[in-house]
Amino acid sequence: MALSCGIVGLPNVGKSTIFNALTRSAQAHAANYPFATIEPNIGEVPVPDDRLPVLAKLVKARRIVPATMRFVDIAGLVRGASEGAGLGNEFLGHIRETDAIAMVVRCFEDTNVSHVEGAPDPARDIDILEIEMALADLNTLRNKLERLEREARGDPKLRSRVSAAHQLIASLERGVPARHFERGSLEQELASELFLLTQKPAV
Repeated sequence: MALSCGIVGLPNVGKSTIFNALTRSAQAHAANYPFATIEPNIGEVPVPDDRLPVLAKLVKARRIVPATMRFVDIAGLVRGASEGAGLGNEFLGHIRETDAIAMVVRCFEDTNVSHVEGAPDPARDIDILEIEMALADLNTLRNKLERLEREARGDPKLRSRVSAAHQLIASLERGVPARHFERGSLEQELASELFLLTQKPAV
């Protein structure tokens, strides 16, 4: 099974260009206007590993099958997407089940390439992405919490999961991503089960 990585960023920062470079294709439409990508672009590439031929020779393997990496390029995320700005944030569902997230930010000036925030500012743009992903996770958690609280009335064993959901919500409201909870904790377990975006490794 391939590892997978979701590519996120503001509109018009080069997400589709990076996707095309990684997948060695021209699958994703890259254009100088916001929201050139509507439907997700998905590509899978082999991961180079110089050890494979050596190992194959040792065990006399008939075939070499390299590990693969799957990339998912989605529409641009804008400030206020959680409240419906731009294309909203529903398309974040396309990367909920990925293993990691790559945030693409623009670090160059070019008067020919527009920027939705007026001018490039990588730190601000990363903040926007992190806030919008946290708001999407909060929405997921609040929906789950409502169901858990109803179910916990009839099953006291679920009270610890209700508490974990409250802890995750409080953490996200303070600006702390779900990935900061200890591995093996009930909070991490719930975050994984819900495919929270802020629980994934991000670069």
